[in-house]
Amino acid sequence: MSVTSTTIVTPQLIAFEHNFPLQNGQTLPRFDLMVETYGTLNAAKSNAILICHALSGTHHVAGRHSPDDKHAGWWDNMVGSGKPIDTDKFFVVGVNNLGGCAGSTGPRSHNPETGLDYGADFPVVTVRDWVRSQALLADHFGISEWAAVVGGSLGGMQALQWTIDFPRRVRHALVIASSPRLSTQNIAFNDVARQAILTDPDFHGGYYSRHQTKPRRGLRIARMMGHITYLAEHGLGKKFGRQLRGNEYKFNYDVDFEVESYLRYQGDKFADHFDANTYLLMTKALDYFDPAAEHCNNLTAALAHVQAKFFVASFSSDWRFAPSRSHELVKALIAARKDVQYIEVPSHHGHDAFLMEDEPYINAVRAFMVNIKV
Repeated sequence: MSVTSTTIVTPQLIAFEHNFPLQNGQTLPRFDLMVETYGTLNAAKSNAILICHALSGTHHVAGRHSPDDKHAGWWDNMVGSGKPIDTDKFFVVGVNNLGGCAGSTGPRSHNPETGLDYGADFPVVTVRDWVRSQALLADHFGISEWAAVVGGSLGGMQALQWTIDFPRRVRHALVIASSPRLSTQNIAFNDVARQAILTDPDFHGGYYSRHQTKPRRGLRIARMMGHITYLAEHGLGKKFGRQLRGNEYKFNYDVDFEVESYLRYQGDKFADHFDANTYLLMTKALDYFDPAAEHCNNLTAALAHVQAKFFVASFSSDWRFAPSRSHELVKALIAARKDVQYIEVPSHHGHDAFLMEDEPYINAVRAFMVNIKV
């Protein structure tokens, strides 16, 4: 088991004061990215690692913001001194994606063209847009090439897109619990989640902040449903079974089972801090990601020019991003004659396994990272 970090980290807001064209044809007049860094950039600037976050992630990857901070970063078991992504060796950059709600420019931000917050006016962004904004972030730090780009789930999609769009700027890519495109079922889940938000009476067409309200009910339901899909049935059953909160049925629609209490708690906690418009944007970016589409749905062709060495990991109980999706990527990489290592990890944690400490997974990441020369 890894030791929880006591390292104190301070977020940085980095401003980009120029037009930023988006894949959808719109242009942002300017934008900010909120980042955190860990470790020290070496003189050659050859030891930099980019961590890309998943749907609800942030720039706060590891460490704590103060000695009293009760919550370490979301991947603190993976990133830090002596950990698989070792900050004694690497300079690690965590970034909150464009359109996020943790400091980077997004729907909550001031729109310089209207003088109000963006709200629903914030444009739909794509994985490719994120990668291009991250390339500008690399330029800001003077990093011409990442030693590795790393991500799980939606973060893994960004790592893959990096190798395609900037093949000379990525030496290694770690694509974990991810996919080269969403399945039809995943797109369907995302749409149901969005509908829960869009049909909330407090949504107000995405301009809810101007009405001093929030589509909390819709966001809560979206998170509850999403949370179910991130967990494995076996793991959920093992944790909760059919355990009742009380000793008998209540014969009403309040909480009877412990699993109901758990999901409502998770939904409430998420709705308290996350932005509904950001949730809509992130799920659309997931839906649209499909690098093979530009190559007549030939993933091998899409990967023809990548130069990075790949580490791909999937988890046996992950039915949201099933191992078969990683198999598709690995087969395409092999067909394109690229360097790839693959591990399929036995786990009962479901999709969330990439955040956990299954020993074979942690050891495999560590072994791959140890062999990266800086």
